[in-house]
Amino acid sequence: MMPIAVFAIESQFFAWVLLPILIFLARICDVTLGTVRLIFVSRGFKYLAPVVGFFEVLIWILAIGQIMQNLSNWVCYLAYAGGFATGNYVGMLVAERLSLGIVLVRVITQRGANALVDRLRQNDYGVTSVDGEGATGPVQVIFTIVPRREVGAVVHLVKAYNPKAFYSIEEVGHVEKGVFPVRKDCRYIGLERFVRPFRKGK
Repeated sequence: MMPIAVFAIESQFFAWVLLPILIFLARICDVTLGTVRLIFVSRGFKYLAPVVGFFEVLIWILAIGQIMQNLSNWVCYLAYAGGFATGNYVGMLVAERLSLGIVLVRVITQRGANALVDRLRQNDYGVTSVDGEGATGPVQVIFTIVPRREVGAVVHLVKAYNPKAFYSIEEVGHVEKGVFPVRKDCRYIGLERFVRPFRKGK
């Protein structure tokens, strides 16, 4: 009788503790991979995206399979939902760390923003500026295309030189030629060297 009792306790422990934890972790992994896959698709990494998608669906199938085998276990439901929510948060953190792709920063400010233009150029950003007419009078429109990881630095310069300037940031699918800042961070150099061969058209 004793071995049977021990086996029953171990089964209950697995069903109500270990299994929900495994489902929770699996959901975090597959939702995070889903976020990364979407990033790769939007950035044109047509070879990496299917590989990530394969493991994303594989993990999801394993998790949902355990749910279907334990329909009476409400803790698994909570673990599944909690893993999904947590996976979204972790996926966003991973997306921020990857910082892949390039963006267009458009700044609209009053004329006389030469100091900002000069500072951007001193930092090796390619800058194009044109004169325009805004709702309140003449304005100067500044365009610069930068790697996503450089957005924070560019916005900091904009706020430092023209605190009241209007700016917008847009995704850019592809660029050719142009002037870009020198990559000084070895972490991004290594990452870009790894993913570049998998990008569409490369």
